[in-house]
Amino acid sequence: MAVARREQIDRLRAAPLDVLVIGGGINGAGVLRDLALRAHGSGTLLRVGLIEQAHFASGTSGKNSQLIHGGLRYLKYLQFHLVRESLRERSTLLKIAPQFVKPLAFLLPMYGASSRLVYGAGLWLYDRLAGPNLIARHQMISARRLLEMEPGLRREHLSAGALFYDCAIQSARFVVENVLDAIRNGASAANYVRAEIWGRGAGGRWRVECKDTITGGRFVIEARKLVDARGAWTRDASVRLLRGSHIVIPRVTAGRHAVSHFEPDGRIVFLIPWGSQDQLTLVGTTDENHSGGPDSVRISRQELEYLLAVVRKLFPSSVHVAPIAAFSSLRALVHDDARRATRASREHKIWSSPDGVLHILGGKYTTYRLMSEEAVDLVCRELAPGLTSFHPTQNAVFPGGERVVGEALEQHLSDHLFTSTYLGYERRWDRASLLPLAESLAQKLGWSDARTSEEVTDALQKSDWENP
Repeated sequence: MAVARREQIDRLRAAPLDVLVIGGGINGAGVLRDLALRAHGSGTLLRVGLIEQAHFASGTSGKNSQLIHGGLRYLKYLQFHLVRESLRERSTLLKIAPQFVKPLAFLLPMYGASSRLVYGAGLWLYDRLAGPNLIARHQMISARRLLEMEPGLRREHLSAGALFYDCAIQSARFVVENVLDAIRNGASAANYVRAEIWGRGAGGRWRVECKDTITGGRFVIEARKLVDARGAWTRDASVRLLRGSHIVIPRVTAGRHAVSHFEPDGRIVFLIPWGSQDQLTLVGTTDENHSGGPDSVRISRQELEYLLAVVRKLFPSSVHVAPIAAFSSLRALVHDDARRATRASREHKIWSSPDGVLHILGGKYTTYRLMSEEAVDLVCRELAPGLTSFHPTQNAVFPGGERVVGEALEQHLSDHLFTSTYLGYERRWDRASLLPLAESLAQKLGWSDARTSEEVTDALQKSDWENP
């Protein structure tokens, strides 16, 4: 699907919109798709658009554990509603996006005499909460069988294991799919457009002053309604920022399954087969309170050592394994009373501020569709009451198949490396290895030699996780 960014910007600024979404992560993309499908499916004239200050999914939504899951660890904190809701949404996404959401088997090693009883009870409850949305019932397996499946696991005190299922997804790519499907259904969307200031203009419409961060040009978008889906960039006292970091290492697991491990502090760490040929292992995540700004997010030495220690504890032969890459992002959550980051609530919050802007915050990637539906219900109540109870995203299947998509939305080499694909995390790059990729994009996007060289430099900086 060819999408010209210049044409999208022209459409955004040509005439007043009914709704403008600010923020192109999974929540913003989900709201845009929901609005577009309601308008298109009902034949209602509703002009909707979205702007994102960088590339779509370049923040939190593209730098997570790449899972669609119920949240097994939330059972420990008695968040049964959140787990049940997540499992239901997991089932919905399997139905409407089977080409992107894939069932993934997880092995859970159990150490110590009581672990079989504790984890067995938790997995039984996990299955029960899934109800008709169950992928497959968990299985308890012996230590011997577990070691046959994962011979490199630590054997000392290994008492048993379990096999259960959740789902994998390339999360950045799926954000782009939501944007593309919204555009197919009449919406407009542009990346690298920053909303700088906004206020009410003539007739009570919002006037949003925007900057095209690629050309430097400035323009105004008018809209009847604004939806703030900026996540970690939202300036509100109710926002709590948690940093989650992952590392990419050479493959340490033997099978195509992932491995789950619960740390004594309550964190769950996943070791997930990863890479374009499953040649790597993705390890994460951490939960750390973040006191800095959203534009300076990087794995700390403590997080790096923590994740490596988990790998080495589970797989003793990996003592010399070194990370190939790492990435970090901020989860923008609703402030609660939990002092420890691990216990912070993943519940979402949708509210209108006194100026009439609708804000969407918190939640999990897995529940984005439901959160978007709730937000759009509130928008429609105000602008198009007849669409309030029309919920097409529950059944509207995503088009497309097994292909790399979103190239038409790329504006930089880093967009290709870290969103359309995750090649940027699959090896340690240098200027010589990146230049052929940059030259290929330069031919499509019309870059000069100087621009091509700048793109390589920028991509190398974004892939450098070791040096601030």
